[in-house]
Amino acid sequence: MTDRTSKWRLLWPFLALSLVAVACGGTDSADTDAAETSSSADVASGDVANDSSAETSDVEGQIFISGSSTVEPVSVRVAELFEDVAPDVFVDVEGPGTGDGFKKFCAGETDISNASREIKASEAEECAAAGIEFTEILVGIDGIGIMTSDRNSAIDCVTFGDLYGLVGPESDDVESWADANAITGTDLPDAPLDIFGPGEESGTYDSFVEIVIEDLAEERGQEAATRSTYSPSADDNVILSGIQSSDTSIGWVGFAFADNATGVKLLDVDGGDGCVSATADTIASNDYPISRNLYIYVNETNAVDSPALRAFIDFYVTTGLDEAVSEVGYVELTDAAKAEVIAAWQS
Repeated sequence: MTDRTSKWRLLWPFLALSLVAVACGGTDSADTDAAETSSSADVASGDVANDSSAETSDVEGQIFISGSSTVEPVSVRVAELFEDVAPDVFVDVEGPGTGDGFKKFCAGETDISNASREIKASEAEECAAAGIEFTEILVGIDGIGIMTSDRNSAIDCVTFGDLYGLVGPESDDVESWADANAITGTDLPDAPLDIFGPGEESGTYDSFVEIVIEDLAEERGQEAATRSTYSPSADDNVILSGIQSSDTSIGWVGFAFADNATGVKLLDVDGGDGCVSATADTIASNDYPISRNLYIYVNETNAVDSPALRAFIDFYVTTGLDEAVSEVGYVELTDAAKAEVIAAWQS
């Protein structure tokens, strides 16, 4: 096996969960019932559809994927599976973060951009200005795990108000959990506060701010952002290590990372309807209030020009969605959503 991928080549088996798709109805979000696959331009079906005239085993070439560290293990696992059927295609995957990935993608430097959120309007405009047309493909569902040390017995559930008071834009001077009670917290314990989380380059950061912080910040006339007084990291393993190191820490990463970590405790989250545990079931049903969709974005011009890239995406939306997503710990799309992804890609 060639050394074609990032560190996840060795780590993905330890992230594997026995997760299955459980979202066959019972979800309030159209995003998890149907794959919202959209294109920035009309592309003839003969250009981007399945290339039936060529055997996958005969294709060769190189593919460069960047973007979300959350989606990175999915793309790495798909690349590993694809190597078995297309050994002459070299797939390089890196995970600097969703935002940094889109910068490279819109500069024409990558073929695929992994993303743990939808592309922003400003990023789409940047791509358009550079002549980059793209297809958005929904690949799975993830939640954001809110964690503390497994030695912290004083807290089991946090509200959106608690999280805003602890890590929101008004909390720069908050030094203990209890300090957040003066902002929007509710009966938080008097204990030192150590915070570990992603930075602005991360799609996980963006999703956390959008889901947890934004509404309260707007109500209170504040900018939708986290506090500036913590040291963010783009490396989920660094975040987990930090949370493990402090008895009264708090932090957040993607659910798959959090659920497989030792030395940490996943906190229940109350988004307004009571405390809900983060599980595959609650994430798939959207009962867990901090859930988000995972995407890849494909450079359409490159897909037209590269049989290897077309074959890889054909493989990604079939075998990849069926096998890789759950193998690395995320929640699969429903069968109906998978069918919509395939139909949209091949249209």
